[in-house]
Amino acid sequence: MALFSKKDKYIRITPHNSQKSLVSQLVPEVPDELFAKCPACKHSIYQKDLGPAKICPECSYNFRISAQERLTLIVDEGSFQELFDDIECQDPLRFPNYSDKLKKAKEETGLHEAVLTGKAKVKGVPMALAIMDSHFIMASMGTVVGEKITRLIELAIKENLALVIFTASGGARMQEGIMSLMQMAKVSAAVKRHSNAGLFYLTVLTDPTTGGVTASFAMQGDIILAEPQSLVGFAGRRVIETTVRENLPEDFQKAEFLLEHGFVDAIVKRTELRDTIAYLVAFHGGGR
Repeated sequence: MALFSKKDKYIRITPHNSQKSLVSQLVPEVPDELFAKCPACKHSIYQKDLGPAKICPECSYNFRISAQERLTLIVDEGSFQELFDDIECQDPLRFPNYSDKLKKAKEETGLHEAVLTGKAKVKGVPMALAIMDSHFIMASMGTVVGEKITRLIELAIKENLALVIFTASGGARMQEGIMSLMQMAKVSAAVKRHSNAGLFYLTVLTDPTTGGVTASFAMQGDIILAEPQSLVGFAGRRVIETTVRENLPEDFQKAEFLLEHGFVDAIVKRTELRDTIAYLVAFHGGGR
């Protein structure tokens, strides 16, 4: 009986008026949240079959996950110490409705900004960690994102920590104009200081990593990893095709294409990232 009593959790019955009949019909409707459609193979997948790592069982596509979900998968429980969550955007251009958009993004994601920064341990190995979240205005890089990452790098230098950044971004945040673009140079300079201190920097490219983030700190890691089938590039596919007047390969800007052409050191399954990160950081001992 318990099985039947829970039926309405999975199937909704909604009234349906037919023009051919005056009698109301009951049409079963499956809730959208029960299934997800894989962007890669287009299969409809039962949400529970994705597992906590949210990987397509048909083609191994890695669904986009939140910063909090990634923390759960990668970091030792209770070891993450969030830092720099008190920096507020000043809306330098007074861009129309930008403040409202920021407020909405904060409410929907539970994040302070498009990047989560702090100190953590992965399998007991300490590191400075930044995780960008594409659910927050497509993880666009604004002044707060740049400032948080820069301060994290400065902390890593001070405390002799390796730096690990999970990148994801739609590019620079247009609502902040040139102030956003300046973050590319700002973070890159901090990465150079970290390198000069002899410390190890690891980047993990996730879907999507594009625009100014790709053109700066995403590609400056001592070792660059990527999740399978992640979109990684600077300009969009159509922009490039229009510029060069050529048709690009089907897998252009995918992680596998970048690996083949030497832009990525390795593609690592999401379920293996925790072990891989711990090994690489421990091997380098926090420095080179």
